[in-house]
Amino acid sequence: MKIETIAIHAGNKKDESSKAVIQPIILSTTFERGIDGDFPGGHIYSRSSNPNRASLENVLAQLECGADAASFSSGNAAGMSVFQSLPTGTHIIAPDDMYHGLRNQLKNLFVGILTFDFIDVNNTDVLQQYIKPETGLIWIETPSNPLLKITDIKKIVAVAKTRGIKVVCDNTFATPICQQPLALGADLVMHSATKYFGGHSDLMGGALITAEKSEWWQKIRQVQEMGGAIPSPTDCYYLARSIKTLPYRVKGHVQNAQLLAEFLEQHPMVERVLYPGLPSHPQYAIAKEQMLAFGGMLSFIVKGDENDTHNIINKLNLFTRATSLGGVESLIEHRATVEGPDTKTPRNLLRVSVGLEHIDDLIADLKQALA
Repeated sequence: MKIETIAIHAGNKKDESSKAVIQPIILSTTFERGIDGDFPGGHIYSRSSNPNRASLENVLAQLECGADAASFSSGNAAGMSVFQSLPTGTHIIAPDDMYHGLRNQLKNLFVGILTFDFIDVNNTDVLQQYIKPETGLIWIETPSNPLLKITDIKKIVAVAKTRGIKVVCDNTFATPICQQPLALGADLVMHSATKYFGGHSDLMGGALITAEKSEWWQKIRQVQEMGGAIPSPTDCYYLARSIKTLPYRVKGHVQNAQLLAEFLEQHPMVERVLYPGLPSHPQYAIAKEQMLAFGGMLSFIVKGDENDTHNIINKLNLFTRATSLGGVESLIEHRATVEGPDTKTPRNLLRVSVGLEHIDDLIADLKQALA
């Protein structure tokens, strides 16, 4: 099936008793055992499994062309489950432009348990220098947050496989509509489902999708069940519902982002636009080769200082000053403020989650704010 069909059908199961076309929300925390002590419905206890979660995980796995998927209460919970599944002392290589929430997890929660280095993973020579005998995982994020760096997934996988190292790709910015890391050789894909999967800024979730049901994947599943950082049946229902429109929503986000990036690149008040769909992007050739579309996120650097960036966003009417991304509404954020004192993000950078408003209205709003 094509991805639009998968998005609609793989996350839904018709109710056999009522013949309801749309799967109902099953709120029960526990499930009846059969007379032989077995569980004829396939579920024991909702922390372990739930019908709505099973449907959500089925569509997630199929969208990423994976063997299985595990859903979580947030993207951070999904990422943490990967780190928790690793043996003590494992060394992780992560990108220097990594989502600050997961970077802070490693720096604040896993010190003394895991070791890690944040480097330019695109530089193969540097990457090779940082690989140690205890290196067990290379974490990549492409496009990255907030600098929109593109990592050559195939190149990283080629280096990792010669050393028996696992590769995890944070695919949140791209979604499976724009990029499919498992098809490029990654072992695991991670998503903050709060973003484009949810798509309406009203629920939280996270997901991991695996290329194969390996021993490592079973360990991650164990962390999911025993740790209990799972989404509620209601969240699973609404995520599966939102995913039905994901392919068409993302197409709109991509189209608007491309046009907005082209407008900003020509504006005299803009120093630089960071968007992989622009030929001026330093990794444009890589993005063009490995991405199906260039995504709905962009950042731009203002000609001025931090005060100038705040003055611009305070003049905007359609772009909401808020964190997060992937909703139908356009958001804008001074990213360095969010990331804290150790941020490497330029103080005059603004990150934009391009929504589904009419592009003429978005351009007009930015034009008056930049005037």
